[in-house]
Amino acid sequence: MIRINLLPQKKQFRRRGEAGAPAEVSGGGESQVWLAFVLGAVLLEVIVLLFVYKTKQDQLTQVQKHNTELTGNIDNIKREIAQHATIKAQLKELRDREEAIQKLQAARTGPTATMLELSRIMTPGRGPTVDRDKLEQLKRDNPSSVPNGSWDTRRLWLSGYKEADRSVKLSGFARDGEDVSEFLRRLTLSDYFYEVKLLPASKAVDATTKLELVKFEMSAKVRY
Repeated sequence: MIRINLLPQKKQFRRRGEAGAPAEVSGGGESQVWLAFVLGAVLLEVIVLLFVYKTKQDQLTQVQKHNTELTGNIDNIKREIAQHATIKAQLKELRDREEAIQKLQAARTGPTATMLELSRIMTPGRGPTVDRDKLEQLKRDNPSSVPNGSWDTRRLWLSGYKEADRSVKLSGFARDGEDVSEFLRRLTLSDYFYEVKLLPASKAVDATTKLELVKFEMSAKVRY
């Protein structure tokens, strides 16, 4: 009978088993390290994403705030523009009223002023209202356009004066054509009259004195 001692073989097997055990433990540790690395990378990526999101959110908040300010400024400008239009309309209304008042005052005092000017023109030793420098310049440039200071104003008289919309028409009688020309010069030179025109004249005979006269008419515009 052959006997086989198996005890040493069992010890050797245990040694092999014990020797193999550490290898199995070492493989599990590497997996845990790799898993920790992956989790760390994912966590880092999440942190980066959260940081980027926070940054973008702050930027969006700033943009929205800026847009709100711009909207407020636009609304203020619109209100100011609306108020400006209202104020402008009010100013125009005030100017129109002031202009209307000035026209009324001119309509009241203007005709009186022109009649006084005609009185000065027809007064012996006097003449039309004119700027002194302008008169001196006329004396140098065109002496014939200057009124004759020695003219006898009794040689001409007015028989009619009509005014409408600052346009006047004068009519009267004169001893001769030179008297009419002198009156025309004075009227043209006056600051109160402009666009003075002599209309066609005709001869007439005075019923009382039987003197031959010149019947004349003039048109002009008044300035007041």
